[in-house]
Amino acid sequence: MSHIRIFRHYIPSPILLLGAMEFGILVVGIIVGNAVRFKSWDLLVHYDSTLLATAVLYACVLLACTAAMGVYSSGYREGIGAMVVRTIVSYCLLGCAALTILYYIAPILFLGRGVLAYSILFSLIAVIPMRWIFFNIVGSEKLRSRALVLGVGERAKFLEQRLAGSHSGVADIVAFIRTTPEEKVAVSSDILELKDSLIDIAKQYDAQEIVVALDGRRESDGSRFPLGELLDCKHHGIEVSEAVTFYEKELGILELSEIRPGWMVFTSGFSNNVNWDVFKRVSDITVSLVILCVAWPLMLIAALAIWLESGRPIFYDQVRVGWNGRPFNIYKFRSMITDAEVEGRAVWAGANDSRITRVGAVLRNTRIDELPQLYNVLRGDMSIVGPRPERPEFVVDFDKDIPFYKERYRVKPGLMGWAQLNYPYGASLEDAAEKLRYDLYYVKNRSLLLDLIIMVQTVQVILLGTGVR
Repeated sequence: MSHIRIFRHYIPSPILLLGAMEFGILVVGIIVGNAVRFKSWDLLVHYDSTLLATAVLYACVLLACTAAMGVYSSGYREGIGAMVVRTIVSYCLLGCAALTILYYIAPILFLGRGVLAYSILFSLIAVIPMRWIFFNIVGSEKLRSRALVLGVGERAKFLEQRLAGSHSGVADIVAFIRTTPEEKVAVSSDILELKDSLIDIAKQYDAQEIVVALDGRRESDGSRFPLGELLDCKHHGIEVSEAVTFYEKELGILELSEIRPGWMVFTSGFSNNVNWDVFKRVSDITVSLVILCVAWPLMLIAALAIWLESGRPIFYDQVRVGWNGRPFNIYKFRSMITDAEVEGRAVWAGANDSRITRVGAVLRNTRIDELPQLYNVLRGDMSIVGPRPERPEFVVDFDKDIPFYKERYRVKPGLMGWAQLNYPYGASLEDAAEKLRYDLYYVKNRSLLLDLIIMVQTVQVILLGTGVR
């Protein structure tokens, strides 16, 4: 699947095309809904600025709700049935709720329940078949880009295993290329000898990309590193990338085994500026206040439920490691029994943990237990989006045993994060290392767009209760 990099984040180009097509259908949907409701088609040929503004708002909201429910990925991962169900939920529930709130804030954009109902009905009738046609014409296999891997050793084997165990839709490795007879073979897929030129092999296999994954690679070693042929491939429009960039683009991670300290210095990203800090802080305060205004009834009900089930304390605080490695106290609704940790010893939460109360299980599944951390955001300890803060008892081992773990301290920890979207709850050193791959991707590529994607897609995590323990 080819990608387009927008504000540092890689987005599949077919999904961008599909989103643009849907945007057009949704805009037309409001116009048709208005025409059907008032039995007048004059607005189809006469310009109306208010109607156009409402149509654009409607399209943007429904696209955001569609992304929040993971509709686009489900189309090629789970099949047409899952896509239809998620679309109906995103339009009829999330979309209607979001639009109702926006119409209350800006009444001038309100067109009436009848217009909204007709518009959503038309949108569903038009969008679902269009998506089905799209995914059949541009099928899941055709959505996947074709890559040749230069190398057959341990690095190539690890890449092969990584992609095999990842989600659907990532690039398809069509073959591995052995550069010299002496190169040790570790991969299990098709192997080609570098007898013909790389450009001829790429054309023969219709490859759009060549990934360099040679063990002990040295650009100065001309016998193993075909520099001239790789440059020929680039000249003919075939992308050439390092394995670390390939992981970043296809899986949204920075693979720890591929990172070199020099690469982190010279690659794009891992940068910051005063303007971004100010914008981020203002955004954090604004979003926190908005969430508080909407969620305070839920917080009141949660506090009452905790008190009725198991008494006080309602809240609990815990030391976590934050920006630049500084400790701070994080606040949550209590979701476990009062003596959950014997003698104060830090303990991982397990699957179906017996220490979690009945009310606590509901709070965890809905993420309501995290809402008191808005106080941490307003105080400046945390951000709305960023790596989740860990306990210092665990961090001691992480810093020692996981390379580059301290790099996640370069940004404020967050209420929601890229790792939480892409990896389930972690309860081991291996899980922490896996989550770090996603956290480093965020630290390197953080931007307004990536923050918005994380916030929107977190809705799916809350509604489906994924990643909870």
